[in-house]
Amino acid sequence: MSETSASQRDIVTAAILVIGDEILSGRTKDKNIGYIAEYLTGIGIDLREVRVVPDVEAEIVDALNTLRRRFTYVFTTGGIGPTHDDITADCVAKAFGVAIDHDPRAVAILTEHFTSRGVEVNEARMRMARIPAGADLVENTVSKAPGFWIGNVIVMAGVPSIMQAMLDAVAPKLKTGTQMLSETIRGDVREGDIGSDLGVIAAAHPDVSIGSYPFFDDASGPNTNIVVRGRDAAKLAAAKAAVEHMLQGARAKLAAVR
Repeated sequence: MSETSASQRDIVTAAILVIGDEILSGRTKDKNIGYIAEYLTGIGIDLREVRVVPDVEAEIVDALNTLRRRFTYVFTTGGIGPTHDDITADCVAKAFGVAIDHDPRAVAILTEHFTSRGVEVNEARMRMARIPAGADLVENTVSKAPGFWIGNVIVMAGVPSIMQAMLDAVAPKLKTGTQMLSETIRGDVREGDIGSDLGVIAAAHPDVSIGSYPFFDDASGPNTNIVVRGRDAAKLAAAKAAVEHMLQGARAKLAAVR
């Protein structure tokens, strides 16, 4: 979609920074990217980039500083637990050039949570109370250890259920733009049959995004879905109609030569 057709205030962007050696090694399969992408799309935020970095301070800091300057929000997942390799909070503090220490609010939350369950409040668990100076806490209704929000960076846990609870907690406070609308059209043609014609339609409708996605149908074989996306309902409808008309012609042409 051409952003010249929509004012910048209507477009809110985001990036995800996934942190953890276990993701890169394949030991842990990421379940957060797709969830966050769908969630943000649903509330009018465009996810523009996803990066995965190891538990290496320099790489985390560099990625954070790059992404937070380019996008409205950066959501991080992973690296805020109680172990020695959970270094996300320290890296965020370094990226913003602020101090980090045990936050009294987080300490109170964790102390109450652990003592009420007869769990030792030890040094490792209190690592999760270390928050960069000036950050707001992000509520964690699942396991209580909070995430945090500093500047335009929102730091969340990597455990999917906890991440989802944190996302729910911050969502009402996020700036959102005009929601992206989407229509999917089943082609009943192969992608190669319509590639050129689809390009012509895309050029004629610059204010929408048109993509083709091949798939295999067990009954009919190779097939294609066409996805049309845009913020203006009328322009979306016009592009969809053009795609449907083109598909009718393509299917008739294929039928004639069979």
